[in-house]
Amino acid sequence: MSKNQFINPPGLPRPGTYTPVVATSGGRTIYVSGQVPVNEKGELVGKGNLAAQAEQVFHNIDAALKGAGATFADVVKITTFIVGYKPEHRALMHQVRSRYVSKDNPPASTLLGVQSLAIADYLIEVEAVAVAD
Repeated sequence: MSKNQFINPPGLPRPGTYTPVVATSGGRTIYVSGQVPVNEKGELVGKGNLAAQAEQVFHNIDAALKGAGATFADVVKITTFIVGYKPEHRALMHQVRSRYVSKDNPPASTLLGVQSLAIADYLIEVEAVAVAD
């Protein structure tokens, strides 16, 4: 049986939208490759629209997790890459992400601004790690 412990240790700020430390034991570790804004037909969703692309990406992660017998409640780490990141993107990402990740135990997270991704029209890519039974 997996046990995921979400830790807000003394001496670190409590960010609220993510957990600084997640410790796991038992269970299966599931690595979800970087998901991009394409639908199941491989078509780009939301050209030029970060919000629409983010929604598709999190939908894809949800499908990937379900395919591995897991859910977003099992996610312990998310890494997000945004092309041309600006501080105002943070609120947009929080809005989309909050529909998927646990509000009580959000995963450890990293958000990176990047120059480009594998395909020029991709504005976002997100990878996830989950630990589940």
